[in-house]
Amino acid sequence: MKNRQKQTVALLRSKMIDFKYFAITLLCVGSFFYLGTILPTGDKAMIDTFVYMGATIMFLGMSIVFFSLSKKYKKILAEMDDQDSLQQ
Repeated sequence: MKNRQKQTVALLRSKMIDFKYFAITLLCVGSFFYLGTILPTGDKAMIDTFVYMGATIMFLGMSIVFFSLSKKYKKILAEMDDQDSLQQ
């Protein structure tokens, strides 16, 4: 029983860390797209600005989703740790 619980904790911890890394990466990519909208270039069409802003919103939205998933798994791990400490 303990071995199965350790495997579950390890799986949840790895998911939490992976989701946090995904979120940070998406946040960085979204920031670069935002820089593409605010930096002046010679012949930037209005459609380019809309595409860059759409990509910025999409990447930042996905980043928020992955941060919330990471927080959810962190909360589950904390609850499991509390239950484990109460049982001992």
